[in-house]
Amino acid sequence: MSIPADRPEVVQLPAEPPVVTPARNRRAAAQRVREARDRLTSTSGTRPAFDHELLRQYAQMRQSASIVVILLVVATGLLFAIWIQPLSAAAWTCGMLCIHAVMIRNCGRFLGEQQSPLRTRKWRTRFVLLDLLYGVCWTAILVHPPGVEVVSNTLLMFLMLLVVAVSSMLAANLPIAALAATAPVTAAIAANFLLSGTFDNYILALLTVAAEGYFALLAHRLHSTTLATLEARAEKDALIGELEQAKAISDEARHRAEAANVAKSRFLAQMSHELRTPLNAILGFSEVMKSEIFGAHAVAVYKDYSADIHNSGVHLLNLINEILDLSRIEAGRYELNEEAVSLVHVVADCHHLLKLRASSRGITIHEVFEQGMPRIWGDERAARQIVLNLLSNAIKFTPQGGEIWLKVGWTASGGQYLSVKDTGSGIAEDEIPIVLASFGQGSNSIKSAEQGAGLGLPIAKSLIDMHGGTFTLKSKLRIGTEVIVTFPPERVMSALAPMADEAPPLQPSYDISLSDENRRVRNKPIMSAGTGL
Repeated sequence: MSIPADRPEVVQLPAEPPVVTPARNRRAAAQRVREARDRLTSTSGTRPAFDHELLRQYAQMRQSASIVVILLVVATGLLFAIWIQPLSAAAWTCGMLCIHAVMIRNCGRFLGEQQSPLRTRKWRTRFVLLDLLYGVCWTAILVHPPGVEVVSNTLLMFLMLLVVAVSSMLAANLPIAALAATAPVTAAIAANFLLSGTFDNYILALLTVAAEGYFALLAHRLHSTTLATLEARAEKDALIGELEQAKAISDEARHRAEAANVAKSRFLAQMSHELRTPLNAILGFSEVMKSEIFGAHAVAVYKDYSADIHNSGVHLLNLINEILDLSRIEAGRYELNEEAVSLVHVVADCHHLLKLRASSRGITIHEVFEQGMPRIWGDERAARQIVLNLLSNAIKFTPQGGEIWLKVGWTASGGQYLSVKDTGSGIAEDEIPIVLASFGQGSNSIKSAEQGAGLGLPIAKSLIDMHGGTFTLKSKLRIGTEVIVTFPPERVMSALAPMADEAPPLQPSYDISLSDENRRVRNKPIMSAGTGL
């Protein structure tokens, strides 16, 4: 038997298209995972990939609070125009507004550039210098002017706290810049109070330093909170990336499995015809030769050879049928042809078919059937296959002179069960899952001279599962094996009482009151009533 050369290519075609896109998606997901893990790589104190994000938030905060800073500068300039010359206050206000405009312009440029570690370090240094210049300019206006009274010192203290608070909040994502913006103001005001030489100014100087420490700590806490938020987001991105990567891998594996399943189905569909066609010829001709229909063989041993050929062909055909049945069951294409089936009758027929094989091995089969068992609603072919598989296995692994018990009866829940128990060599407890798997064989099966494909029990279990029943295998080494299959109560067709036919309606001329005898006649079936009348 030859297979065309182009057939393997046809089988492999479904596996090719789905592989390309999932592979590309998997590479993209892996790239995202690597980027997220790079952001989580720790260096000295901070994470390098978070520096750009922190600077970006710093620039956005500066831009969003631009109007607030402008109002603060203008209000301070107008206020100090009362104590100092208005021209000096106006010059200071213009200078502060110019510095603020430069900062806003640099923030916009930074937000428009691409991320780069070298550029990030340069922009950090530039922002720190601009904040330092910003703080020095505030120092120039807040330093104690000559001739100002104590009430003005309290006002200066309030303004200093307001400037330090605003600067600390705006530069919290860049603690060095916050310190550069607030330290010159705090140092100048504290030194101004200390040089006054009064006790009240000493207290104000101490409060100034304490306020600077408080706002510095607050800025540090805000920076830590922002950094923790960025870390959590990076971990979330890494987790999402890993999930996407795992999904891409699983999708690729699923596509490969689907393609392999399609290829398997095509292979089985094609090969079943290719194998069955010559097998039918082998079985037919070997049967003719074995039966010597056209005359006796010149050599007697040819008849034995013909019988061996026929038996081997039958074995191979049964194996092909089992493989095809299992593939249909696994693919969900096995449809049950349900009808009313007598389980006792099916078991008795299967016993009759295999009785000769058991007798040739000296095995005794006992039947224990409960009488009056109603029919069940199921597939008779599937039920026969279950019984034949279980009984064939019992005969195969039961030694000479052994015994087998076939039992059919009621379950505790109202269903029906079938039990096949033998006195064979048994199955080790750790090998039970193996023998229930497709093509699985236990150690005793491998040692047996009459080996099979390991499909009998899996097919029987799958068929009983399709009926909604249970499959239980109990075995002990050197004692025997018992297999119990049950059909659920909802598949048992219980006998229903016959419905009584109603008598014809009474004529108007009849008396409404009826005697007991008339009632008995009326309650009889129609045919009986007609006959009696």
